[in-house]
Amino acid sequence: MNDVMLDVVSLGAGYGEVQVLWDVSLRVSRGRVTTLVGANGAGKTTALRAIIGSISPRSGHVVFGGADVTRLPAHAKVERGLVLVPEGRQLFNAMTVEENLEMGAFSRRAARQFAHHLDRVFALFPRLAERRRQLCGTLSGGEQQMLAIGRGLMSNPELLIIDEMSLGLAPVLVHQLFRALKTLKGDGLTILLVEQNVHLAFALSDHAYVIADGRVFTEGSPQALATRPEIRRAYLGL
Repeated sequence: MNDVMLDVVSLGAGYGEVQVLWDVSLRVSRGRVTTLVGANGAGKTTALRAIIGSISPRSGHVVFGGADVTRLPAHAKVERGLVLVPEGRQLFNAMTVEENLEMGAFSRRAARQFAHHLDRVFALFPRLAERRRQLCGTLSGGEQQMLAIGRGLMSNPELLIIDEMSLGLAPVLVHQLFRALKTLKGDGLTILLVEQNVHLAFALSDHAYVIADGRVFTEGSPQALATRPEIRRAYLGL
């Protein structure tokens, strides 16, 4: 079996006349956690959007599960198991916790195992089970992030991409969320993580890429990258 689940080759992307990404290449191995780090505005979120199809790449290729999915729309990629938990969560505040989770199971591959995935989410996040009838808009920020991840899991992902999970959350909640990701990793789920908390992201990850000015500046094991003084200062905020 091919160990590479996601292969991004020479990806270029941007908005309007503004080019944000140049020649970005990265790989995500099956069953591993891969982290994308870099300063604010480096192009990390744009890379994720181009990968999942919410913006169209200007150049390069996105290969997922051995198939070129570069030009597929986002919903078709979800059907294949390529799922994004977006920055800012983008939940439905006027709907209940359970209704938001149901929205994650719209694809055929997810609907077939709806009950199983719902049980899995509630086991991972018991607080969501306690609040399953509660309106999403009344949840705390940490609970909403749990719900956003849970909604992603309801899509039955082969690869779960998470953009800025810890943004704006208290440290105790951030640690809870990383413990949940550690559980998912132990279950064999493949994860691509964009994260501002470099310490926790590197502790969880198997491989890391550093993005700078819309390009891959360097890559390697998190332990090796964290020991390089120029990387620590300029790109990791350590």
